[in-house]
Amino acid sequence: MQKDAYTLILEAIDNGVYRPGDRLVEAELAERFGVSRTPVREALQRLETQSMLARDGRSLIVASLDHNQLAELYVVRAELEGLAARLAAKHATTEEVKVLADLIDADRAHLGDPVALSRANRRFHKQIHLASHNRYLVQQLELVHRSMALLATTSLAAEGRGETALAEHAAIVQAIAAGNGDAAQAALRAHISKAFETRLKLDAGAQRSIGDR
Repeated sequence: MQKDAYTLILEAIDNGVYRPGDRLVEAELAERFGVSRTPVREALQRLETQSMLARDGRSLIVASLDHNQLAELYVVRAELEGLAARLAAKHATTEEVKVLADLIDADRAHLGDPVALSRANRRFHKQIHLASHNRYLVQQLELVHRSMALLATTSLAAEGRGETALAEHAAIVQAIAAGNGDAAQAALRAHISKAFETRLKLDAGAQRSIGDR
């Protein structure tokens, strides 16, 4: 099934081909994706409406999140992901739990590669969303994770965060496997909280480096 211009551009942003602040040019996008300019124009308008793109004069650029938006996003993410973990503890099949555990083992191969680990992390969280067996929750979490693509860096780039994150993933899966909804929700919310704390430290360090120039 052929992907439309909207999906192609969104995936390019999600995969880091276009980063926050990058300018998106209609003609260049049409050439890159091998589509006509009309669907590209419509896709850009849709992405702007969804706040994935922002205006910079007459140009459209990939949007970025300020401190307040970042905090708001993590609050919503923690609540929705925590709910997904709680529901997964109740509804996940034996096979789904096994897949989650296998993903953690496979993801250890990506330690030291923040970009690959970030992709693996998204797969892990997506699997929890699906294991909740609640289509409406999955849809809302897709919107949240779409906005996560507007973050220029991954918290997994912080030294030692990869190992810690995988240990946190293991605690989440253990609670889901045990059918303990309260523990699964608490473990996932703690995981998101730690990721947010790590990101704030990374951002503070970047600002300090700029100030030292």
